Amino acid sequence: MGKPKKNRKYNSNPISSFEKTAVKAKKHLGQHFLRDENIAKKIGDTLTLQGYKNVIEIGPGMGVLTKYILQKDIDVIAMDLDRESIEYLNTNFHLEHTEALRGNTTFRVIEADFLKYDLNLLFAKEQFAITGNFPYNISTQIVFKTLENKDRIPEFTGMFQKEVAQRICEKAGSKTYGILSVLTQAFYDAEYLFTVPPNVFNPPPKVDSGVLRLIRKNEYSLPCDEKLFFRVVKTTFGQRRKTLRNSLKTFELNDEIKALEILTKRPEQLSVDQFIELTLLIEKQQVK
Repeated sequence: MGKPKKNRKYNSNPISSFEKTAVKAKKHLGQHFLRDENIAKKIGDTLTLQGYKNVIEIGPGMGVLTKYILQKDIDVIAMDLDRESIEYLNTNFHLEHTEALRGNTTFRVIEADFLKYDLNLLFAKEQFAITGNFPYNISTQIVFKTLENKDRIPEFTGMFQKEVAQRICEKAGSKTYGILSVLTQAFYDAEYLFTVPPNVFNPPPKVDSGVLRLIRKNEYSLPCDEKLFFRVVKTTFGQRRKTLRNSLKTFELNDEIKALEILTKRPEQLSVDQFIELTLLIEKQQVK
């Protein structure tokens, strides 16, 4: 587990990420470096930062997005597994390379794997937002870890493979509506913001990218057992071609529940609220 570097106060824009020798993108880390400044600024502007001032950027690379985040009056931690990217950020984001940013902004670079890092070590257990141009090979895992830490993460923005971003934001009735859609939207309001073409990356990916924003709901504690809810959702979508009556056989539903009209549906036809209602019914049966 990497140790945080010493806090640095920032007073201006860092130099452009592409004015110096570029960091080589590494395929095994799923790196595709954004090189379009306008898109980087648009992603930075997706953060609303309502009531908190801490941000984690995952996979900062050469800092093309980082410098726009640093223009806000916030505390930023950039976390990356790539030693070369870490060295680049520590070299090019020093005070001597900057001109006038907000004086209260602080910046730390951490060499670590976000998926394995103990988030309780960051920001003195205060609320924080997550953003980034996420490595596509671990993007869904990043979302699941966000859900595990939802009590501390009121906002999440960033770039995914387009199909994944759309799936997260999809509504019931769509063929792409699935586990990730339901579990995310149970706790967050999800909004697909805009599409990004491959040619603005180095190297360009083979697919379009999509930027989304998740804002945690005011009431994000489920009225049902959360672990059971996750289990119901994953079980039904694991057999999405079957009706719920067939996919939920392992739950040994009683005749009263099996007779309900909702059990004749397939999982993609159920809204988040209907999955919660179904979980409550199963929970009630298990208590008896």
